[in-house]
Amino acid sequence: MSGRPDGGRRASSGRGGPAGQSRTQNRAGQGEPRQFAGGRKVRKPVQQHVSGSLPEQALTQALKFDQPADLVLRRFFSANPQMGRRDRAQVAERVFDVLRNRRLYMHLAQSRGGATSATLLALSSERASLDLQGLSAPVLYSLPDWLYARLSSRLGEAACNALGAAMLEPAPLDLRVNLLKTDRDSVVAALRAEGVECKAEPLAPCAIRVLGKPALERTTVFGDGLVEVQDAGSQLVAELVAPRRGQTVIDFCAGAGGKTLALAAALRGSGQVFACDVSTARLQRLRPRLARSGASNVQPFGIDSEVDPKLARLEGRADAVLVDAPCSGTGTLRRNPDLKWRQTEATIAELVAKQRSILVAASRLVRPGGVLVYATCSLLEEENDQIRRWFEQNHAGWKVDPAAEVLARRGAVLAPGLQTDCLELRPDTHNVDAFYAVRWIRSK
Repeated sequence: MSGRPDGGRRASSGRGGPAGQSRTQNRAGQGEPRQFAGGRKVRKPVQQHVSGSLPEQALTQALKFDQPADLVLRRFFSANPQMGRRDRAQVAERVFDVLRNRRLYMHLAQSRGGATSATLLALSSERASLDLQGLSAPVLYSLPDWLYARLSSRLGEAACNALGAAMLEPAPLDLRVNLLKTDRDSVVAALRAEGVECKAEPLAPCAIRVLGKPALERTTVFGDGLVEVQDAGSQLVAELVAPRRGQTVIDFCAGAGGKTLALAAALRGSGQVFACDVSTARLQRLRPRLARSGASNVQPFGIDSEVDPKLARLEGRADAVLVDAPCSGTGTLRRNPDLKWRQTEATIAELVAKQRSILVAASRLVRPGGVLVYATCSLLEEENDQIRRWFEQNHAGWKVDPAAEVLARRGAVLAPGLQTDCLELRPDTHNVDAFYAVRWIRSK
């Protein structure tokens, strides 16, 4: 069970940070260093850094694909503290654009003498004027052949191309209102008073969509724990668990805890949420977020694996268990474009085996009459509906509780295409990260 930014999405990339945003994106709005001249603070000119070799150095490191791109950039910025906030934001934007369009730029770079970092960055700057006539769809949308083939086979070519185009765009910034402290209308008003353009996002009952690129972490609203960064689609997954006050809830793959915090808030401070994960480091990142949120009903629960003997104490006790499974992360390519170059067909097969094992282990913790939710941020059938069918065929006593009905009762405003047994979100049709989720009730 690996972590991911929860907000966010549980991908096998091992990334962390608030859900739905990469670590670099979250920190791009933080304060920048100042120098003192004659007793007053002055800024170094932005262009001094972004026009030099620093973007090339950052991109060269990211293109090694030996670590998640957001982690690479965070370490790069730490090693270059002279860079201001705007400098970091501009470098991150250019690096992520190259990662999103890597296959296209690599193809075009061959006519310019090779795909060096400088050439790729130059193509990024010229993106709007590039001649893209005659290119194959996988090259145009910068997708590996195997991934394009799987998506087009399931969706059809036109829908696959629309999805591919959407995944080349930057993702929006969504917030989840912390119901332990406030309500959505109050937060919208408070953010606007601090100069942050935003609006309620009707898809999820606690979601707010931020416009532009404000320095969110400088706001009182964020500092006081009134909001968490979390994609609206990710919020719907937590809403699908639909916990009730006083219940025992288990977040079986908690990561850094984005959905854990949402579940704790939904319980209004009552009951208990066990945040399980195999990574002590990820659970440690949850602790300061817990303190800021004001949630007192969360217990971090470190485990060695999904079959850790310590889990026996929770067997048959949980009213609800969320399995936000480690997955390919293909639904989060707008935020984590390096994933499409880090995943292979072989790694998908390994993930499917792990997903099955985790789901079976988690199901043992659910009491009779309790709820089990399986979710991924993947676009691939192997990780989604095929897992559902496999589980139902091999494990009796579980009945699907239609997602649309549950979410409507929770206050979500769903388009007709979402009114199905399972939750299936896509960036091209819903402008959120792609999520799949199914909810079962265990028979008594």
